[in-house]
Amino acid sequence: MCRSAERSSSTVFAGLAGLALAIACSCALAAASDTPRFGFGQPATADMIAGWDIDVRPDGEGLPAGQGNVAQGQALYDAQCASCHGTFGESNSHLQLAGGVGSLGTDQPVRTTGSKLKYATTLFDYIRRAMPFNAPQSLTGDEVYALTAYVLYLNDIVAAGTTLDRQSLPKLTMPNRDGFTTDHGFMSKDGKPDTHNTDCMRDCLGEVRVVSELPDHAINDHGVVSDQQRSFATVAVAQASTSGSARALAHRAGCLGCHAPDQSLVGPAFRDVAARYKAEASPGVHERLAEKLRSGGAGAWGEAAMPAQKQLAPDDALLLIRWVLLGAP
Repeated sequence: MCRSAERSSSTVFAGLAGLALAIACSCALAAASDTPRFGFGQPATADMIAGWDIDVRPDGEGLPAGQGNVAQGQALYDAQCASCHGTFGESNSHLQLAGGVGSLGTDQPVRTTGSKLKYATTLFDYIRRAMPFNAPQSLTGDEVYALTAYVLYLNDIVAAGTTLDRQSLPKLTMPNRDGFTTDHGFMSKDGKPDTHNTDCMRDCLGEVRVVSELPDHAINDHGVVSDQQRSFATVAVAQASTSGSARALAHRAGCLGCHAPDQSLVGPAFRDVAARYKAEASPGVHERLAEKLRSGGAGAWGEAAMPAQKQLAPDDALLLIRWVLLGAP
């Protein structure tokens, strides 16, 4: 073949290759634009993340400012914790908090806060994120320090006059600090070790992206949900205006952890409460029960104590009582 023919064929080939590349790029862009978007959710802001980023590490990283002492913690414990954990941490119906130190290696181990935890900061972390049971994350930093100090005092780990803060708490040495081991299987002290595998530590990703998406088979399986709601939207709004706010408040306040609308759990069913007070038409019954809700008590419905709900504003307590006496619709 002559040189001119070679140049001509090369030019034609380059042109075809460029055309193919342009078509491929346009197809890729079209495919990207056709990717279904679900139209819900929003990017997490720093303020949103801050509400979840409350973990406390063994070295004290994450501890908030503030302080609390044993005496302050005792007052808080008696008001908000003793009904479940016992006056001295011996437990009424929930986890025993005190005692058992030195028993874990025996035939009758007693697992308590004092006997099993490796770090005192773990106690602070758990109280802060999960307690009290009926209103988790309602305690201030000072209150959590105080309760931590008192529970540690019940276990003879700190003295009666102790004050804890972000500097002193991580320095405490728990009785079981050196009692942890990986020479066992999961949930069995005699099982085969299952924590020494190194395969999963190779070729680790430098960045992990967490995404959530519907599987292909589920997209549009049920049509457009907003269109399905239009026929009874007015009814839904009317129902929400009468009971939705109270039901949401009951969820937030932790009421449904001990009560249910139609069955007894730790406490009585809401409909049983409504039935008891249905015939009572005395003036101020709603206000009286709302104050009883905020102050707590025991004996009206058996041995289980109702913890004080001081975190509820009086108006919110009154809203809950009116909802309960309607049968918790």
